[in-house]
Amino acid sequence: MMYQFPDHFLWGASTSAFQVEGGYQEGGRGLATTDVQKIPEGRADTKVAADHYHHWREDVSLMAELGLKTYRMSFSWSRIMPDETLAPNPEGLAFYDQLIDALLENGIEPLVTLYHFECPQALVDAFGGWKSRKMIDAYTAYAKVCFSHFRGRVKKWVTVNEQLIAVAASNLNGNREKDPVKYMKDMYQMSYHISLAEHKAFSLLKKIDPEAMIGPVCAIQVVYPLTSKPEDVEAAWQAEELMEFYMLDMSVRGEYSPFITSYLKDHDYYPETDREDVSVLKDSSPDFIGINYYFSICAKQKSGPINYNQPPFWVSDLYDICDNPYLQKTEWMSMGVDSKGLRTGMEKVYQRYQLPMIITENGMAVSETPDESGKIDDHYRIDYLHAHLEQIYRMLQEGIHIMGYCPWSFVDVLSSHQGFSKRYGLVYVDRTETDPKQCSRIRKNSFYWYQNVIRCNGIE
Repeated sequence: MMYQFPDHFLWGASTSAFQVEGGYQEGGRGLATTDVQKIPEGRADTKVAADHYHHWREDVSLMAELGLKTYRMSFSWSRIMPDETLAPNPEGLAFYDQLIDALLENGIEPLVTLYHFECPQALVDAFGGWKSRKMIDAYTAYAKVCFSHFRGRVKKWVTVNEQLIAVAASNLNGNREKDPVKYMKDMYQMSYHISLAEHKAFSLLKKIDPEAMIGPVCAIQVVYPLTSKPEDVEAAWQAEELMEFYMLDMSVRGEYSPFITSYLKDHDYYPETDREDVSVLKDSSPDFIGINYYFSICAKQKSGPINYNQPPFWVSDLYDICDNPYLQKTEWMSMGVDSKGLRTGMEKVYQRYQLPMIITENGMAVSETPDESGKIDDHYRIDYLHAHLEQIYRMLQEGIHIMGYCPWSFVDVLSSHQGFSKRYGLVYVDRTETDPKQCSRIRKNSFYWYQNVIRCNGIE
């Protein structure tokens, strides 16, 4: 039996520039925050990554062989605008010209993310990056160059990938505040500036290329209550509001919910605003929402003092994030594998906003090496992807508008924290943490499985 997907379903795969490109300071590229972050000794960095900068022709050929309908990629802002003058870099634009032209020649639609974690270090040095309103104008100038230069060739744009992580991770945004309370306040201020920049980009694209689509990518936070105790149930929904919907509400509706407004004011986290911001936020909206999902989490009633020694987006006096005893854990999926969580989370997003969605990241991380015959039998990844595609099929049957599916990742990419010890790709990149070798490409078994899924436009 086959579960058939819609005829125009976009089968894709994803990467991001700093995790795949390499080409460190080649072609006029400037430094990004991801280049200067402290990397533990013996771990790979961004200088080579998966060396897509030199392997892009081979990679596009592999994408065509795989049968991709879309390639979800990102531009390196620092490659296009290397310094604080914001002057476009012709060599950087030329690199993306040839990549996008090659994709189109092979019938692969580019889905381009403008901002995927890597902030230009020059802008952090000049005025503090997203902590400053100057970053809104810088982002708008960058978006204008991209929208104009690639008009007619790129028809789907992503404003910002996973704002949740972009504002929380100091190594990605350059926020060096040591006081944990002030850090949280900075985090919400940066988030507000990103929302303003997003809405300016929404409006700008409609002027430059009215036929193109644009939207944010959200790392959906599916939070289960540990028990049916009312306090645990309350903790779970409040966690979802604070870790997901406060950002999506700003992206889609241009406002905070009453709960979030009250929370931010009560904690002295409410951002500084200008009067004219209201029209910027209210006069534009996205065309779709990108969904990133790997696993669900679990929450319970808050007990004890606030714990600042955890990811900033888990820090709250309303809930504690805890282990879910009902999920199977793996080496790199420490919160557990939960395919049903994808449907649970996307159903909530769709019911709230009624916008088309596309899965822009979904994948399983494993430490892998080829066997003696040079093959990678990643049946565990096939099982993971298949289970999530079953949930997508169920949503499509319900009439939920899902545009496509882009597993993370096309090739093995540099993990922001674990280098190449942690691999997600359909294609293996032959390198170690300390020796990039030739970064040869090896198709994993999941490559052939996904190739058949695309060919059949469905799953068994």
